[in-house]
Amino acid sequence: MEHAHVVNGAEFLTPERLAREQGRRMVSTRGRLVVASCRSGTALAQQVVARYRELMEQYGGSAEVLYLADIDYQFTDGETGVRLAEHVGGYDVFVFQALYDPASPRAIDCNYMAFLIAARTFREHGANHVTGVLPYLAYARQDKPTRFQREPTTARLLADLSITAGIDRLISWHPHSGQTRGFYGSLPVSFLEALGLFVREFERFRERSDVVCVAPDLGASKFITYFGRTLRLPVAFASKYRPKPEVSVVTEIIGDLSDKRVAIVLDDMISGGGTLYGVVRELVEKKGIEEVYVGSSHALCVGSALDRLNELHEHYGLRQVVVTDSVPQTDTFRSLPFVKVVSLADPLAWAINRIHYHRSLSDVFERPILEATRHTEEDAP
Repeated sequence: MEHAHVVNGAEFLTPERLAREQGRRMVSTRGRLVVASCRSGTALAQQVVARYRELMEQYGGSAEVLYLADIDYQFTDGETGVRLAEHVGGYDVFVFQALYDPASPRAIDCNYMAFLIAARTFREHGANHVTGVLPYLAYARQDKPTRFQREPTTARLLADLSITAGIDRLISWHPHSGQTRGFYGSLPVSFLEALGLFVREFERFRERSDVVCVAPDLGASKFITYFGRTLRLPVAFASKYRPKPEVSVVTEIIGDLSDKRVAIVLDDMISGGGTLYGVVRELVEKKGIEEVYVGSSHALCVGSALDRLNELHEHYGLRQVVVTDSVPQTDTFRSLPFVKVVSLADPLAWAINRIHYHRSLSDVFERPILEATRHTEEDAP
């Protein structure tokens, strides 16, 4: 017979007592679920936790999510610190951070440092697993040196720092470069697929003979090809070059645009808006397109981006811009009448649930699209 031994209110644990306790709590083998957020990641993390709890209730579950918000802070000299209000030993932790946050004065580098310190804090205080949730993966554009330039592979440096800090998995949404996955070595990296989201958003254009899908550069060619196949729409590609960093010149739209009056332009991000501006003007002025719809996974909208979007809306047939909240959006951007911001709360809640219980993410994010694409190819003449 087991006798409880209590010292200062704490019981000495035996394997038998621990097994009974875990059985009553129905805890995943990864440990109790914890969602934490640095300050710039809090807005999205709160939505994800709320959605996770809704889904748990909807499916008849009773597991609780411990949520730790705003765990980072700054000293008066600008140093970043992290402090945890709860014991996290043996827990399964998902750390949210928005690396780019136009709604705050904190720069990308400051937010990245907070994320790294947070990961190290959870690791030092005994978390079983630390998964980084970085919906917008900053520095992914620096995945290789520019040709003929002396530049580092900065994306790999940030991956090395994240691993050293203590993450053992990464979740991100539609990164600029898929090869960034390789920089994390043997760590599982889950780049969530954005294709399904944009297929749902633009489903109303399926099989329309006057619609064409356009990739604003060759980097988006595979994405736009799968999108076009799924909705049974033709595709075209823009050719461009960059005379200097963050400046792009569109030279041609490659593809059959005869009898097309509507274009859907998809890309991973809107940064300064230069590429999008050039592509839309080329479509309207030289290809006879009358209406343009844009989908972008990440709306950074720096510099002249808002002015360019407004000009495209007023003079070049831009009807709608669909983006996600991977980046916290300012009230000014959200107030634009042609902008729709889609929340990532649902896909991220599903991703956390699948990882927490050792289930495949492809069943949720990839298989439905692959099946739709396969059927489209089989039905093609």
